[in-house]
Amino acid sequence: MQSAARRRPFPAAAPGSPQPAGPLYPGRHGAVKNEDTFKTSPFHFDLWFYFTLQNWVLDFGRPIAMIILPLEWFPLNKPSAGDYFHMAYNVITPFLLLKLIERSPKTLPRSMVYVSIIMFVMGASIHLVGDSVNHRLIFSGYQHHLSVRENPIIKNLKPETLIDSFELLYYYDEYLGHSMWYIPFFLILFIYFTGCFTPVEEESKMPVAALLLMGPSSLYYWYLVTEGQIFILYIFTFFAMMALVMHQKRKGLVLDSNGLFLFYSFIITLVLIAVWVVWLWNDKILRKKYPGVIYIPEPWAFYTLHMNNLHAAKESL
Repeated sequence: MQSAARRRPFPAAAPGSPQPAGPLYPGRHGAVKNEDTFKTSPFHFDLWFYFTLQNWVLDFGRPIAMIILPLEWFPLNKPSAGDYFHMAYNVITPFLLLKLIERSPKTLPRSMVYVSIIMFVMGASIHLVGDSVNHRLIFSGYQHHLSVRENPIIKNLKPETLIDSFELLYYYDEYLGHSMWYIPFFLILFIYFTGCFTPVEEESKMPVAALLLMGPSSLYYWYLVTEGQIFILYIFTFFAMMALVMHQKRKGLVLDSNGLFLFYSFIITLVLIAVWVVWLWNDKILRKKYPGVIYIPEPWAFYTLHMNNLHAAKESL
């Protein structure tokens, strides 16, 4: 009797009544997934604005705040103002990325998003420690346009194993920290980008607000790619976006306003990187620090090499 009861089908809903909800009625949830492709969303001005603003203030602005604010307020053996900016960035950025994913009209792979967010926070936190020490070394005469072993304050350290420790710190800052920070960052942006397609041609337009935000957004991505030395990661993400756009176009789908904003921002970023490289192409000192095939100097290396010397010359006069 019990086995017969288990096989008994659930009663069908009465004509005209709504389909019952719950885990025992999977049909309704399956219908939602089928409709995902046809949903669209307006331009997320609030999220893109907050995202761009906090990137400029908390990421680009943190080394500037560290240099401008009086050293007496933030002693060298305590976190600097830039470190507090970085801490805020490590909390606000993943929150905004999750909000972007939530607003996507398409059901996205949540497990991959969550793992990426965890890696992002871990990588940004590793970078926080390494970057904090490296930037504090500027006050002791450390020069970012030189390698660790070539720096005047490092190369004469005794015992020499201390130099290895500083190179390990540099590795955590510039390589491991950047990789665990930026790879999930661009992966989340690309996952979001996959949901920014619509079959309606009229929705493939950007509002004026998006056009106004595109300049600051593109300029920040230029800073991110050059200072983070992640051109290969950026260009692969951009090529993946291009391939996806061409693939979806064959299906009759076009980018919506959010997708256009992200895609055009990456295009302008590529132009800015090209201008930056051409401008510094014949700089022999920076060429020595970046000897590889891909020559993209860091803005802060350029600052410590040229702008510091310019300020010193003015003060001597």
